[in-house]
Amino acid sequence: MNTLFGTAKSRYTLFLLMLCVLSQGQDNWDAIIQNNLKDIIWQHKEFVSIPNLPENQELMLQNMNWVSDQFKILNFKSSSLKSSTLPILFLEKEYHPKLKTVLFYFHLDGQPVDAANWNQNDPFKPVLKNKDDQDNWKPINWDTINHNIDDEWRIFARAAADDKAPIIMLLNALKILNSKSIEPLFNIKIVFDPQEEYGSDAFLSTLNQYQSRYAADAMIIMDGPAHESNKPTLTFGCRGIATCTITTYGAKLPQHSGHFGNYVPNPVFSLSSIISSMKDENGKVLIKDFYSGINLSAEEQVILNNVPDNPKALNTRLGISRSETVGKNYQEALQYPSLNIRQIETSWKGDKPKTVIPEFAKANIDVRLVVETDGKTQLDKVKLHIEDLGYLVLDREPSDEERLKYSKIVKFTRSNGVNAFRTNLNSTVGTALRQSLTSAFDEPPISIRTMGGTVPIISAVKTLNITAIIVPMVNMDNNQHSPNENIRIGNIREGIKMCIAILQTKFKTTG
Repeated sequence: MNTLFGTAKSRYTLFLLMLCVLSQGQDNWDAIIQNNLKDIIWQHKEFVSIPNLPENQELMLQNMNWVSDQFKILNFKSSSLKSSTLPILFLEKEYHPKLKTVLFYFHLDGQPVDAANWNQNDPFKPVLKNKDDQDNWKPINWDTINHNIDDEWRIFARAAADDKAPIIMLLNALKILNSKSIEPLFNIKIVFDPQEEYGSDAFLSTLNQYQSRYAADAMIIMDGPAHESNKPTLTFGCRGIATCTITTYGAKLPQHSGHFGNYVPNPVFSLSSIISSMKDENGKVLIKDFYSGINLSAEEQVILNNVPDNPKALNTRLGISRSETVGKNYQEALQYPSLNIRQIETSWKGDKPKTVIPEFAKANIDVRLVVETDGKTQLDKVKLHIEDLGYLVLDREPSDEERLKYSKIVKFTRSNGVNAFRTNLNSTVGTALRQSLTSAFDEPPISIRTMGGTVPIISAVKTLNITAIIVPMVNMDNNQHSPNENIRIGNIREGIKMCIAILQTKFKTTG
C-alpha cells in the first residue's frame, strides 16, 4: 500500500538512511562520554555494591532486578525464564522487524571471595584507588570523581570487571544513543547468566525450551579481558577443555620410609615417569598424534603475527626466562591443544611432611582443546600413551588380585568436557564489527583468532547454531577470579565507545 512516504520497502530504506545520517552526525563520542562519566562511575559503584554469589538467591534476584529496572527505562521487555536453578534474566527490544537481531551474553555472578587476601575490608564495597610514588594502590575519596577523573584510577571490588563493567558499558552506550534519538541498527536480545562462574548450569538447562526466544543472527559475548594494550579487541573463538586424573599405586597403606624404603615402590616416582614421558623440555607434547589436524596457513600466520604482543614484557610480567616452543609466539601457541598438570597429590594430606611412602600418587590434568581437536579423542590418546608404557589402565580402584599380578597399574578417570569454538575472522559479522570499530577508533581492532581460556557456554553457541564473537573490554590485569579484582576507569570509557560503535553496526547477512 502506498502512503505519503511511499511503499513499505521505501519507508524502511528511508528509516535506515535517517539512522545513518544521525549516527554520522554524532562523531564526538569522547566528549559525550566524558560529560556522563561521573554519573556512570557512580552507577557502576551502586551495581557492584550488590553481592553476586549464586548461593544467596535473594541477592542474585536483587542484581537481576537492578539490571531489569535500568533497561526498562530504555523500554526493553524483561522476562524471567525458569531454569534448573536460578532464573535467567532475558531482555529484548525490537527496533524494526526487518533488522537483524543480535543476542548479547553477560553473566551476573561473581567468583567466591577470600576476604582475608583482599586489600580492603569488604570485597563487595567498591574502593577507588590510585597508585602512589612507590607503585602501590592507595584508596582515594570517592568524591574526587566529582571534580576530576583519571583514566588510570581503578575501582577494586568483586565483579567490578568480571562481568559487571561490560553490563554498565552497554547500558550507558544505549542511554547515550537514546539521548541523541539514535537507535541501534539491529534488534537486541540480552541473556544474563546467573551462574557462569559455576558452569552455567542455569542457562544451559534452558537452551531446548527457549531456543526460539534466544534465536538471533549473531551472538556477542561480552566477557573476559581485552588485549594488554587496552586497544579495542575482537576475539573469534576460545579453547575448550577436557580433564583426566592419573593415579599410580604403592602398597595398600602408607608405609614407614625407614622400614620399607628400598622395598615398597613409591608411586610418586612411577607417576613422575609417566608425566615426564608426555612432554619434552621445550614443552612439546610427545603423545602420538596430539597435534594432528592442525595446519596454519600463511594468511592465518599473518593474522597471528599482527597481534601486538611484546614477548619480553610478557615474560617479565610472568617472571619466566623463556617460553615453551609449541608455537613461534604466544598467539600461535594458543592454536594448539595443551597438556597441563594442574595438581599433584599423594595419600598424605597433612600440612607437614611425614616420613612415609605414600599409598598412591595422583595427577590432575587438563587438556585445552582447539577446534581441530575433540575432547574424547585427545583423552583417548593420553590413555593409549600410558598403556604403551606398559601400564594396566583401569577406570576404578585395582583389586587385591590385580595388585599382586601387575606391577604397573594406573587408574584413569576422565571428563571429555566441552570442545572449542571459532568463528571465521572474515565472517560477515566479524567484518562488520571490525569496520565499525575501525571507524570509531581510527585504527583496526586487534583480532584474536583464539583466546586461551574456556567459556562454559560454548555448547550454547553450538546448540543455537549462531555466529559468535567475544568482545572483551576490561583491562588484562583486572585480577578476575582473584583477590583485588579491579576495573580501570579508562577501560570503562573506551568500552562505552566500543559499545556505541557496535550498536551502530549494520549486519547485512549472517555468517
